[in-house]
Amino acid sequence: MLEIQDLKKRFGDTVALDGVSLSAEPGEVVGFVGANGAGKTTTMRIAMGVLATDEGRALWNGSPLLPGKTVRVGYMPEERGLYPKMKVGEQIAYFGELHGMSRAEAKRSSADLLEQLDLTDRADDHVQDLSLGNQQRVQLAVSLVHDPELLILDEPFSGLDPLAVDVMGTALKQRAVDGAPVLFSSHQLDLIERLCDSVAIIASGRIIASGTVTELKKRETRQLRVSVETAEDLTAALPGTVVRDGDDYLVEDADDQAVLQAAMGAGRVTHFAYDQPTIAEIFREAVAR
Repeated sequence: MLEIQDLKKRFGDTVALDGVSLSAEPGEVVGFVGANGAGKTTTMRIAMGVLATDEGRALWNGSPLLPGKTVRVGYMPEERGLYPKMKVGEQIAYFGELHGMSRAEAKRSSADLLEQLDLTDRADDHVQDLSLGNQQRVQLAVSLVHDPELLILDEPFSGLDPLAVDVMGTALKQRAVDGAPVLFSSHQLDLIERLCDSVAIIASGRIIASGTVTELKKRETRQLRVSVETAEDLTAALPGTVVRDGDDYLVEDADDQAVLQAAMGAGRVTHFAYDQPTIAEIFREAVAR
């Protein structure tokens, strides 16, 4: 389990982190959301042990994550770190050896990842000859080759086409199924909603909202959406504050059971549920507070 506790970090007069706390449990995919400069990359680098914190700490299974600590972390930086003139298959295996794998183990793992990420037919191509999307698949393979216990990815889906997003998203979910905590940042909030179990929203170095996707949506739910098969206008007949939305009625400030009884008395109810906002809507509202 990854735990980040009350991280504080300054760069001169700039406060980068002001008490950031979040966690990622085994098998959990956590989306880390924030505008540019909000503190995402700084948090990730501290969690990796490559940047010192002024206060607070990052823990792995209850022990501090420090430089040189033997935790198999798969890290995908926003600034890609590949060798452009090296062949794809050789490069993935090379990074496996850097992580302490034998050459045979690294080659086997490289071959498996090439197949999983649909790169087998590009194994002998040089990285510089690949599209941006395929380069990012190689970067993901490099972060996975050593079978990491923890996966941290900074904007892994940036610039990818829908097919590449699906391939990489499946790879991340499979890693979580295998038991690894996965923490990744992204500006693509529809992907965060689709792929993540939990979300942490950061602004100006502080976590301003966090929880499971279901919890966040329930927390922000305000309106009942009601559809009734009737020619009658029910705006005045339903309790609470009612707004017409096409053939539906949006109801606030009313007991849901009272609304249901009134709707059933007017006709056949074809839809009755609380509207739930998207993660993008939750993000915009949280940042605006």
